[in-house]
Amino acid sequence: MLKVSTERAGDVIGATSREFVGGQKVFGRYTLIKVLGRGGMGIVWLARDEELERDVALKFLPDLMIHDRAVFDQLRRETKRCLELTHPHIVRIHDFVHDERSGCISMEYIDGETLSNLRAEKEQRVFEPDEVATWISQLCDALDYAHNHANVIHCDLKPANLMVSQRGDLKITDFGIARSLGDSLSRVTLERGRSGTLIYMSPQQLNGERCTHLEDIYSLSASIYELLTSKPPFYSGNIDRQICERVAPSMTERRKELDIEPALVPQVWEETVAASLAKDPSRRPQSAAEVAQRLGLTPAKTGTRVVIGRRSNRKALLITGIAALCVLSLAGLYFGVLKRQAKPLPLVAAIPEKSIAVLPFENLSTDQENAFFADGVQDEILTDLAKVADLKVISRTSVMQYKTGVKRNLREIANALGVAHVVEGSVQRAANRVRVSAQLIDARTDTHLWAEHYDRPLGDVFAIQSEIAKAVADQLQAKLSPTEKAALEQQPTADLAAYDRYVRAKALLVATSDARQGEYLHQAVRLLEQAISRDPAFLLAYCKLAFAHQELYYAGFDHSARRLALANEAMKKALELGPDRGEAHLAAVWVYYHCYFDYDRARAELSIARSVLPNDPDVFALAGYMDRRQGRWKEHIQNLERATQVDPRNIDILQSLAQGYQLLRQFPDMAAVVDRILTVTPADALMRVTRASVDFEWHADTSRMHAVIHDVIAEDPNAGAAFAQDWLLHAICERNSAEIQSALTFIPREGTTSVTVRICRPFYQGLAARALNDTISAKSSFLAARAEMEKIVEEEPDYPQALSVLGMTDAALGLKEDALREAQRAVELLPREKDPLTYAELIKNLAVVYAWTGEKEPALKELKALLQIPAPISYGQLRLHPYWDPLRGDPRFDKLVAESTKPVAIK
Repeated sequence: MLKVSTERAGDVIGATSREFVGGQKVFGRYTLIKVLGRGGMGIVWLARDEELERDVALKFLPDLMIHDRAVFDQLRRETKRCLELTHPHIVRIHDFVHDERSGCISMEYIDGETLSNLRAEKEQRVFEPDEVATWISQLCDALDYAHNHANVIHCDLKPANLMVSQRGDLKITDFGIARSLGDSLSRVTLERGRSGTLIYMSPQQLNGERCTHLEDIYSLSASIYELLTSKPPFYSGNIDRQICERVAPSMTERRKELDIEPALVPQVWEETVAASLAKDPSRRPQSAAEVAQRLGLTPAKTGTRVVIGRRSNRKALLITGIAALCVLSLAGLYFGVLKRQAKPLPLVAAIPEKSIAVLPFENLSTDQENAFFADGVQDEILTDLAKVADLKVISRTSVMQYKTGVKRNLREIANALGVAHVVEGSVQRAANRVRVSAQLIDARTDTHLWAEHYDRPLGDVFAIQSEIAKAVADQLQAKLSPTEKAALEQQPTADLAAYDRYVRAKALLVATSDARQGEYLHQAVRLLEQAISRDPAFLLAYCKLAFAHQELYYAGFDHSARRLALANEAMKKALELGPDRGEAHLAAVWVYYHCYFDYDRARAELSIARSVLPNDPDVFALAGYMDRRQGRWKEHIQNLERATQVDPRNIDILQSLAQGYQLLRQFPDMAAVVDRILTVTPADALMRVTRASVDFEWHADTSRMHAVIHDVIAEDPNAGAAFAQDWLLHAICERNSAEIQSALTFIPREGTTSVTVRICRPFYQGLAARALNDTISAKSSFLAARAEMEKIVEEEPDYPQALSVLGMTDAALGLKEDALREAQRAVELLPREKDPLTYAELIKNLAVVYAWTGEKEPALKELKALLQIPAPISYGQLRLHPYWDPLRGDPRFDKLVAESTKPVAIK
């Protein structure tokens, strides 16, 4: 039976029957003063310890405990363990006293208030992160001490057990439910059940598993979640199931839901709390100290004054019993007479002092075409500052979302980006002159630290950019190496027309979507070639040209030897022009990685790039992408998370992180990352559908995805292009003819990419017809698909992705020998050690070919192997996708379907 506290003072189950009165002396040393409160399992008195001449709180035990010797002895032993806790932010336990009729625990009396009550008295019933930062720092420090030095865990952390004293210091109460880490299964309750408070419990604690300090990490973040949103992560409905199966909405989403302003919670708080609420304990921060570090909190300090006044009709929570008192599901409430005359003073979280975001500059030119020019000025200043290792500089992708033309809340923006300072500015280009204004602001205090206005000939624009970057670095007292100083002096080009084309191409390269990606890439190539024709020494243009060519090759838009040669040519020219430039080496990483899967060479280039581009998110993201390709999944997650520190609102990086969790079948973590994305772009159609797809992948439940797709299409009939592939997959799994036809209208002519395999549109049409048992249409579509894929294979016989899709097409057409040869050859051409991600997709396709050609045994064998590695396969797909119809009814397949509900084990 699960025992949880009720969080109220009353209904004293099994309470102490012995009656006490004020002024009475008990146990030969304590004079009772007054009742402070009644918890679910006992009564708390304020008393005077006559021997030590101090006020204490006495928690009297219920009769049931006094008369159960085994329980009583267990409680006494655990209480003695709690005497070891001597941390300034943990309520002290003084003694365990008893006679034949009653017993109590003597503990420190705290004149203060609980965080639960302090929060409830806020105007919106929530704290802001900067108000609780110092308290959370103190809490983490206390937990770290208890876990690592006293070997004790709490197991019932919650805002009602966190008090703030009159001095403003946080105190953890009830640390006695924390029992020895080495004896975590020996805790006793009246019904021999589990203890704690349900809404703050981890899945492991809820299920009665052996508790560790990681349960405290979970409860810590559940408490932070409540303090910042007014509600715990799960608070209504079937809470038990939600704790084990659902991912809590982001705190920003919850605040929006509850109309709390401002809604935005800083990204670092969102990410840390989400990580700490992970279902899998190994995915949580592994210590309270790590939680504090992730939040950027300064070491805990005491004595921060918080005024908590008095009034006669207000009772303030004090500490309650410890040890088995909470094990017995005590309400944990008792009160001292207090009132409030002033609200707590805000306490500021630590953000790196030398941290900055360069926000988009306002275009003051009458010609709106010059908006690209204004973006270029801002981008060059940001790029220059990002080369300074002593600074934390937020990447362009994250800051460009804060467009000009709307009122900016700089403090809110800075908090969301995790920086202390912002740069704002404006650009006006008229004839042959340029006017640039820039200002540096401390966003924490809204203090203007520096401002300057420049009015010069247009040709001086790059000098202006360098001067602004140097001035900002000086104001932040950043230390610049000689190399960094020289980098700030470098100009991208002397040709402004070439620069204009370069800036426009960059905008296309970051604005790609699946539906128009190929079109944008080709446009970018043309612009960059024009820029280079005007300035053959334009190094940065060559870098972007190499990137565009390799992307066309890698994504399958033009997987030809000619395109590969163009990528190599641009890369080599960039390295020739700038052998010491990080941008050139970064371009080389993309080519060696995407075009050759030469990880050793790519990592060597990446090492050089990282040394001179300390704030470029790509140096971390690329490491993470290669980690994934090489099966280094833990490093993959770590590197992508590191990339988000300097680019916290980069959707591409976050999507890759979510995809990693998807391939690992860690769907709660996938959902958490998608929720992070939705805090950045809440209206993003693809991400809304992706979030809904978690239910399909994880539980084979299509209802939520069905509803979300219809909502999105109702809002914007053209939105289907963003998620056409997902929509079609969902419709095919439902065998829904109308949905299939609607989704097919959004599949582009050239098809889409599934992981790294390009699938042409006729193949999708054939698959849809096959799912609907329309054999005539299926054959016609697959014949058209075969013609397209044969052309590609004729031009490049050893292109494994094309061979794989051709094999599936031939299998659908009944060409068994051809299908088996092609699908098997595709796997041979790309072994797992070279590219595990694409290999998994090819193995999946091979299993489909086996299934469609009647080769059930090898199909089951490949499918079984596929489930042991990160792969694009899930319970929902196996349960519902027509791919696997030939295997249905076989008990071995049913066993594999059941196996797919488990996450992939990472070695």
